[in-house]
Amino acid sequence: MCLVPREQRAGNRLGPIELPVPRTILTVLTLAALLYIALCLVLFLAQRAFIYYPQPKSAANNSTTLTLDVDDARVLVSTRLHPGPDAVIYFGGNAEDVSYSLPILADAFPERSLFALNYRGYGGSTGKASETALIADALALFDRVHTDHPHIVVIGRSLGSGVAVHVASERPVERLVLVTPYDSLLNVAASQFRYFPIRWLLLDKFESWRYAPKVTAPTRLIAAKHDEVIPFANTKSLYEHMPQSRATLTVIPGVGHNNISESPEYIPALRGPP
Repeated sequence: MCLVPREQRAGNRLGPIELPVPRTILTVLTLAALLYIALCLVLFLAQRAFIYYPQPKSAANNSTTLTLDVDDARVLVSTRLHPGPDAVIYFGGNAEDVSYSLPILADAFPERSLFALNYRGYGGSTGKASETALIADALALFDRVHTDHPHIVVIGRSLGSGVAVHVASERPVERLVLVTPYDSLLNVAASQFRYFPIRWLLLDKFESWRYAPKVTAPTRLIAAKHDEVIPFANTKSLYEHMPQSRATLTVIPGVGHNNISESPEYIPALRGPP
């Protein structure tokens, strides 16, 4: 006679049951972590391809050119000269052929000489763009222009607003105009890549908010009402870091980031007193 219960006998025959679920979860988590690290590595290595979109020199560009030799680069500046001591220096967007902005600038500032910087890799300039390189070239351009033009309005659009703020914080700018500006490229990127450690990965941070309090020139910030690239919160944050007695913020209705210059309010905003 067998005195062992049927259930126990069945259990002894089957033995302990091993569950593979924890090992599967561990494998999935490991693969996910490796994929995340790989994506972070790709973002780090290719980050400047997401920031800078160099434009070749236009065959239709008939503007005169000033050449700057900065470090190991040959930097070209599109110009339209006018007699007198007044000038405008323009720093454009990350995908802009700045020579095409000269006619608009000429309409806004007909009595001033115009100088538009072609970033490294843009418009025939040699070298590769980076924050350090752009700032060095911009300061060199200001110093060159200031020799013959003591009264300089500095304009920066989009990416170029970060360059312009830096220049205005270190040089005697007569007036500063910032079009679709940001408080820092780091903050803009962090909002677009929420699930990546952008603050650790980004090399070119363009932290305009750090330099804004040092700007002594009258400043006008011009925002697009429907800007789909630079959130208004980032523009407002920069404005709040500016000396409030010298800064004004203008919002142009009915336009976005890329077509703000098509608004009839754009040229008066550039030209008008801040």
